[in-house]
Amino acid sequence: MPFPPVDEQLKVLMRGVEEVVPEDDLKKKLKRSRDNDTPLTIKLGCDPSRPDLHLGHTVVLRKLRQFQDLGHRAVLIVGDFTGMIGDPTGRSKTRPALTLEETRENGRTYYEQATRILDEDKTDIVYNSEWLDEMTFSDVIELAGTYTVAQMLEREDFKTRYQAGQPISIHEFLYPLAQAQDSKHIEADVELGGTDQRFNLLVGRHVQEVDGQEPQVCMMLPLLVGTDGQEKMSKSLDNAIGISESPAEMYGKTMSIPDEQIYRYTELITDIPTEALDKVKAFAEENPRDAKHQLAARIVTMYHGEDAAEEAREHFEKTVVQGGVPEDIDEYVSEADEGEEVGLLNLMRGAGLTQSNSEGRRMIKQGAVSIDGETVTDTGLYVDVSDRAPFVLQVGKRRYARVLWNG
Repeated sequence: MPFPPVDEQLKVLMRGVEEVVPEDDLKKKLKRSRDNDTPLTIKLGCDPSRPDLHLGHTVVLRKLRQFQDLGHRAVLIVGDFTGMIGDPTGRSKTRPALTLEETRENGRTYYEQATRILDEDKTDIVYNSEWLDEMTFSDVIELAGTYTVAQMLEREDFKTRYQAGQPISIHEFLYPLAQAQDSKHIEADVELGGTDQRFNLLVGRHVQEVDGQEPQVCMMLPLLVGTDGQEKMSKSLDNAIGISESPAEMYGKTMSIPDEQIYRYTELITDIPTEALDKVKAFAEENPRDAKHQLAARIVTMYHGEDAAEEAREHFEKTVVQGGVPEDIDEYVSEADEGEEVGLLNLMRGAGLTQSNSEGRRMIKQGAVSIDGETVTDTGLYVDVSDRAPFVLQVGKRRYARVLWNG
């Protein structure tokens, strides 16, 4: 398949992009690729310490898919070796290291989810332990010699920690160099990353140039804001929408984003044609409620299909708009003895409504937990399940369980 004209490719590739360094080099590479009928090698490194993907991760994955659709070669590098170091980006302290086995397993989970967005047949997946683990100490010294400590301290998080007297381990300096070695090994033409990865991507350019390679183009994409409208999307901040979440959860969480984020979400994480974005922006300003419904339906359709999107909307209308309880909620059977009181925090976790007691406490303090419609305010509440069951336990606007007693 012939490559489209460079201008057409750029129209697709520059959508939602924050920065390209240098942009002229990208145009030159695309032109040479088209003239020689040879695909560019596009690199994306994935951090296997965080295998559960949310919509924020899909911003760069969708960009990689766009390169694929234009005929270029996508290389997904699972950082199983660098995961043992731990990316210090945005960290105020040294990050705990993982074992190689843990990073490998997380990498497999990441790939399974990523291929819901990428074209699996056109994706090369590699593990950077294949070459980094083979490097000798002499090789590492030679690599380290390509960068100075002063250059490393230009990185904002390193500079902040150094000025605050916080320890910085030598191995943390090696992380961006190891990531650069990945670019050198696969001879990347373009590397994708979030804006928080700018330093690491530029180190890759430098190391390639020192080695005599043509340096990669660095394409940085914005960090998607979470459902709170303030912080970047993160599971730890409880503002994320997971791509493997149920249609109802995905729909409901999308409906909770601030109105001003409707257009940004549409631009960065959906497949709506670029030429339709102006209409989306205008509609979002005129009728944010309906625009948000359209966005939620589109997102659910992308990951679960149209039927699931329709059911998710019906669920949202009944439970959130009308305040009702869905008919098909999961049942949780308590194995408590007769007369035994069970802590509500344990009950919520056992029913799969919360992932931890700390999350349960937070939801109770926010007034987001109820039993048969009655709001619970006591984080230390105990319930005699044998006496009270069956009852409906609700956490937040979209999580329900019908609690039964096995007596």
